[in-house]
Amino acid sequence: MRLKMCSIHVKDPAAAHSFYTGTLGFETLMAMPEYNLYIIKDPGSQDSGPQNNGAAGGDVGLLLEPSDNPIAAAYMNGLYESGLPAIVFGVPDVRAEHERLTAAGVRFQGEPSEDPSGISAVFDDGCGNYIQLHQD
Repeated sequence: MRLKMCSIHVKDPAAAHSFYTGTLGFETLMAMPEYNLYIIKDPGSQDSGPQNNGAAGGDVGLLLEPSDNPIAAAYMNGLYESGLPAIVFGVPDVRAEHERLTAAGVRFQGEPSEDPSGISAVFDDGCGNYIQLHQD
């Protein structure tokens, strides 16, 4: 068993797709604008190893899911209002990413901080979520 896809609820999937690909650097795995459907993947990832029977399409997708369901909207808004990240992205160097994204206009909650689990920083994706960057 392996992770195939997870989702993050966003206010506007098209705008989120633009931010996640254009600013954060993810790649499009699937885009169907007519259905308001966008799935992104890690940049440069390509998993066609034996556990995937040599087939393409082994990438883990992140569905940028519309928050038009009242339950989803309540969850997304509750996390945001509490200042809690909706998802964590691993990066090799949080401080370098913080600097790059700040220069691109991304708003962070504060400077990167370090604790026993590693270095992290939290930013606003502009689509209704806080996202945590983590480096261990």
